[in-house]
Amino acid sequence: MLSRRKLHGGDETFSSVAEASTLIISMAMPPNSPTVLALGLALLCAAAGPAAAQNCGCQPGYCCSKYGYCGTSDAYCGDGCQAGPCKGGGSSSGGTGANVGNVVTDAFFNGIKNQAGGGCEGRNFYSRSAFLNAANAYSGFAHGGSEADGKREIAAFFAHVTHETGHFCYISEINKNNNYCDSSNRRWPCAAGKKYYGRGPLQISWNYNYGPAGQSIGFDGLGNPDKVAQDPVIAFKTAFWFWMNNVHKVMPQGFGATIRAINGALECNGNNQAQMNARVGYYRQYCQQLGVDPGSSLTC
Repeated sequence: MLSRRKLHGGDETFSSVAEASTLIISMAMPPNSPTVLALGLALLCAAAGPAAAQNCGCQPGYCCSKYGYCGTSDAYCGDGCQAGPCKGGGSSSGGTGANVGNVVTDAFFNGIKNQAGGGCEGRNFYSRSAFLNAANAYSGFAHGGSEADGKREIAAFFAHVTHETGHFCYISEINKNNNYCDSSNRRWPCAAGKKYYGRGPLQISWNYNYGPAGQSIGFDGLGNPDKVAQDPVIAFKTAFWFWMNNVHKVMPQGFGATIRAINGALECNGNNQAQMNARVGYYRQYCQQLGVDPGSSLTC
């Protein structure tokens, strides 16, 4: 089964159903920060206009700062930038990372997709060109550390995508009966008659994921969630939106931390070791293909 996931931010509660996880986006200010710094950041965010908000999920053209705010100045796009048009790689470590286009070759991408059955809808939907198109909008992906770090992040991304979609077989969740609407969420209210089941490479689900993802990417996620299953570039952008807001930051902790960020409640701490090991297996395989050591702390 494909996972359904919820995020947690502010007064929004994001829980999981079936093979999903409880995902918590840690966007708090760094510990031990002086009060004046917190005040300065608040003023800075106010100056950035309506796009400035905690937890990011920024609109196109805006950077997600290391403190989790949206903006366009160096304070947002410079040192520690997490997502968006970051300057210098998108992480406080300042590394150039890996060249995504050079690493994700036709052979690598199609080597995954070709393992899907001939009748899989995803074979004619997902493509390397759509992936690279979407990746260009998230310059922090696979950047911020060494080239090896970048390759590990690429391997991790495709490991989870492989697991979620069955080697790019599925575009949408198999079971579409549940609408995954949290009617208590007032910030991202469900549209009448719409269902927010899993779609795309990371199977984004729930109204409070579709809402902010659509706002950030530039489509009506609440009113037209099917767009994720109709446009492969938007499908990959939703995956990157989720990844950069939740997973990218834990990559230095090892692959196990990425499992915990995506499906930890159901797979970590011995809850479903077979599923966890499947993800680890894909990750090891892709690291080997990319010629990089997988690192430590692979399980959760």
